[in-house]
Amino acid sequence: MERGLLWLPLLVLFFWLAWAGWNEYQKLEAYKVWASDFERAKYDILSALGQSGDTLTWGKPTRQGPINLQTLSRQQISSVQVWVDGGAIALDAESPTGRRSEIRLQLPETFISIPFTDATLAVRWGRFLNEWLQSDQTV
Repeated sequence: MERGLLWLPLLVLFFWLAWAGWNEYQKLEAYKVWASDFERAKYDILSALGQSGDTLTWGKPTRQGPINLQTLSRQQISSVQVWVDGGAIALDAESPTGRRSEIRLQLPETFISIPFTDATLAVRWGRFLNEWLQSDQTV
């Protein structure tokens, strides 16, 4: 009986891990459907982001699809910065590391933060968005 009680926490942990994996898989499948409308898209556990034409859309991923969706046009954004662990970093950084990373979109009155789990991915998106903004100004 003691052995059974010792294995019970491991059994509970196994079921919790299986549920967490299934939950994340459902979020990813809902994201794939949502992302099909965009030219470029990204998914991680913190946010889903998509770019199509002159619009940028982002929200929080759920099993039913992204929620709290927000959309901006390219003309509303004045600059793009990448922040890692509370400080801005250069867009040409090769291998940034940190626990919290985000892209900050500077608007005329305020800024908007889009969280990322991977700092390298945030820098790549920052470069892309900066080029995206620059292409608008040259037209």
